[in-house]
Amino acid sequence: MPNANRGSVGFQSSEFEQQYDRPSKSQLKREMTALQKLGEILVEAPRDRVKKVPMPEDVLEAILECQQITAHEGRRRQLQFVGKKMRTLTEEEVAVIQKTVDSWRGASKAETAALHLIERQRERLLADDGALTELRTQHPDIDIQHLRTLVRNARKEQAENKPPKAYREIFQILKSLQAPSKTHDSEEDDEEDEDAS
Repeated sequence: MPNANRGSVGFQSSEFEQQYDRPSKSQLKREMTALQKLGEILVEAPRDRVKKVPMPEDVLEAILECQQITAHEGRRRQLQFVGKKMRTLTEEEVAVIQKTVDSWRGASKAETAALHLIERQRERLLADDGALTELRTQHPDIDIQHLRTLVRNARKEQAENKPPKAYREIFQILKSLQAPSKTHDSEEDDEEDEDAS
C-alpha cells in the first residue's frame, strides 16, 4: 500500500540515491567468475584445441602451463593466475573465445549423436541378419564376409560373456564407413594421400 505521507515533506526518495557510472561490485564479481570459468574450460580442453583459439600469447601460455601442472595446490594457484589473465582481455577477445568454446559444445554434441547412430547400427547388425544385407546395399565395397564373421563372433562373445573384441571391431568398421560421407573434400584428400604413398 502506498505511503500517504511520502513526498509531503518536500523531497522525493530518489533525490538521495547515488548515481554510479561503473558496474556494481556484484556485477564485477559475476563477470570475474564467468571469466574464471571460461579459463577453467580452456584448461580442461585438449591442448591442440586450445592452441587454435584466438587469444593473446600470454593468456595462452598461462593456460598451457596450467594443463601441465598436476599438483593440486599448484594447479589451483595457476588456475587463479589464468583467471587474472582472462580479466585483462577486452570484451571483443572474450566474445571470440566464448564463441569458439560454444562451437566446441555444438561439435561435441554432433559427434556424440553420430557415435550413438553407429552404436544403434551395430545393435541392428547383431539383432537382424537383414541389416547386414542393407548395409551391403549402402556400401557395396565393404568386405561383407569379414563383417559377417565379426557379427557371428560378437554374438558368441555376448552369449559367453567374453571380452567384446569383435563387438568393438564392428564399431570401428561402421565408424570408418561414416567418416568419408562427411564431406566430398575429405574424400578427395584421402585419395590424394593414397596416391602420394
